[in-house]
Amino acid sequence: MEIEIERSVKKKTKVLVVGGTGYLGRRLVGASLAAGYPTFVLLRPEIGVDIDKVQLLLSFKQQGARLVEGSFSDHRSLVAAVRQVDVVICAISGVHIRSHHILLQLKLVHAIKEAGNIKCRPCYEI
Repeated sequence: MEIEIERSVKKKTKVLVVGGTGYLGRRLVGASLAAGYPTFVLLRPEIGVDIDKVQLLLSFKQQGARLVEGSFSDHRSLVAAVRQVDVVICAISGVHIRSHHILLQLKLVHAIKEAGNIKCRPCYEI
């Protein structure tokens, strides 16, 4: 019975990984897929033509992940991406200036708040 409940939760719980092509993010995407969760990866136009990242994203897609377009410079696209899932994991890395990195995360938090479907107490305290 416990295994059946676990399987039904996995089938229903949709996971969005933001920063899925980074060092940590690619591992989180892989783990989510391996655990059987419907996994979504935010496809940001900012990656441009970075061949390694494009190949990694295509690999995720072949493994069953859904690529969802969204950009930190387009609030509506972030909200639309968040509305498709139940869980958001942010794994954006420190390749940006630290203060810029924090601002990106705040944009994601605002999108989560507006989407209204992610239940996360700390998010609502910001």
